[in-house]
Amino acid sequence: MSDLDLILDAAREAGALALAARAKGVKIWSKEGGSPVTDADLAVDALLKERLRAARPDYGWLSEETVDDPTRLETARQFVVDPIDGTVAFMKDKPWFAVSVAVVENGRPIVGVVHAPALDETYAATLGGGATLNGAAIAPSLTTELEGSAMLGDAKMFGHPAWRTPWPPMRIEARNSIAYRICLVAAGAFDAAIALSPKSEWDLAAADLICAEAGALLTDHRGGKFAYNQPNPTVPSLVCANEALHPLILSRVGHIDLP
Repeated sequence: MSDLDLILDAAREAGALALAARAKGVKIWSKEGGSPVTDADLAVDALLKERLRAARPDYGWLSEETVDDPTRLETARQFVVDPIDGTVAFMKDKPWFAVSVAVVENGRPIVGVVHAPALDETYAATLGGGATLNGAAIAPSLTTELEGSAMLGDAKMFGHPAWRTPWPPMRIEARNSIAYRICLVAAGAFDAAIALSPKSEWDLAAADLICAEAGALLTDHRGGKFAYNQPNPTVPSLVCANEALHPLILSRVGHIDLP
């Protein structure tokens, strides 16, 4: 079985488990740092770990819900996993959460799946093989101007008075899952997504490949590309957009010093 078939099957099984767990009612608590987690996050993580590591025992493992094992840094390939990306949406019975699974090699994803089970949407990509939504090829939008564009992000951030140049009128919406936001841009449902706060490798790895294979761009706010399986698996920010809008966004946000 190919890596793509393996993670597709595992992600779909994980999504079904998440939906079943939510239907029964989940237990919720706060992790260190204050972010919420549910017993379903841990159950989905355990399922993915069992399925994927049994099939590829030589692959490293990096997951939001597993204590990090630094031996992953010594492996040739790694699974980078977010069992439920968008836990807040999941908890609140909203559909905008996803199972995100990538295979990383030499710091870059080579296979990626983002499965949104409540929406019956499965995004997938292999390096050099294009990107798909439910098996059909996807591509980003052809929008060339920020004014009137469809943007995923924080409306309050865009409206803050400190911007050197105010943002033009845009349709701004929010989606909890970072991975799902990136896939929406890759598929042309939105024109761009911006987050000027730290994100984790498991939020991005699978969606990064889907974005690239679709023909969109994903970088930090200064245009830097992401490397995965790092000792500290965090990035400072993200800007995801089609090729026309990406440089327009960087020109507005690249000067910002983030903590």
